[in-house]
Amino acid sequence: MSKTVLQFILLGFILVLAQVIVFNHICLFNVAVPLVFIYLLVRLPITLSVNWMLTIGFFLGLIVDIFSDTYGMNTLACTIEAMMRKPILRLYVPREEDLTRPEPSMYSLGTATYLKYLLTLTLLYCSLIFLIEAFTFFNPVRLLLRIVFSTILSMALMIGIDSFMTPQSEKRL
Repeated sequence: MSKTVLQFILLGFILVLAQVIVFNHICLFNVAVPLVFIYLLVRLPITLSVNWMLTIGFFLGLIVDIFSDTYGMNTLACTIEAMMRKPILRLYVPREEDLTRPEPSMYSLGTATYLKYLLTLTLLYCSLIFLIEAFTFFNPVRLLLRIVFSTILSMALMIGIDSFMTPQSEKRL
């Protein structure tokens, strides 16, 4: 197995463990829930086939569902996010040749493009998970607050994780 594959397996294990043990028990002001395990889907290489993306997304969501007792909500949301990842990336980077590395990061995409990409994926996931959870538009203000503030909190945490994950050589450039 290559070094990159082992790094992503370790990252996935750590993110799922952190989500299940720590972040699932945080709910700020009864609206903001940090959902950081999707960072794995954000950072997977662009060269990965759609089949692998869907499989990884499905099992990532399934593992979180098993430990969070959420009955397939994360599985559905992660699978949809995995499916939408490449089209969303193409919105911001029209050609894959424009990337300096196959893995989306601030270094390979540029800070502004990477933050737009991260915001779009995080907003998509938070919208999906809270719409699936509510399964109604009965209280649209609360639903919108949960989506917006969970997106902000999750994105802030993922930017923090990203600063630890980026090698020193990339930070200097």
